Amino acid sequence: MTDQKKQITKVNQLRPLDTGVTLIVKVVSAKAVTQRGRAQGRFSECLVGDETGMIIFAARNDQVDLAKDGSTLILSNAKIDMFKGSMRLAVDRYGRVEAGEPASFTVEESNNLSLIEFDRYDVAV
Repeated sequence: MTDQKKQITKVNQLRPLDTGVTLIVKVVSAKAVTQRGRAQGRFSECLVGDETGMIIFAARNDQVDLAKDGSTLILSNAKIDMFKGSMRLAVDRYGRVEAGEPASFTVEESNNLSLIEFDRYDVAV
């Protein structure tokens, strides 16, 4: 396996069902969410972004501690989950969330990818 620098994806390049992406994002806001009837630990919906746009990042358990307002995160092996027709960024057990150096960019708040609704079409083969 080669030790190449991972390709950094920009938020505006994300597409439904993307997997294995690496992003550097700034947390615009983080909101703890109470999950009813589930013993699945802590969960937080975070609006994160870069200079190209924003998306909702679903932080879970230890990720919640890193995802604070204004912090910069490095998301490795992240993926896009679809939730009610819109994209959500997630990092499961195969990926990593790390605190990054403070970002020098300003988040482009007028381009929120989580507000775009996608229709699902099942194609018979």
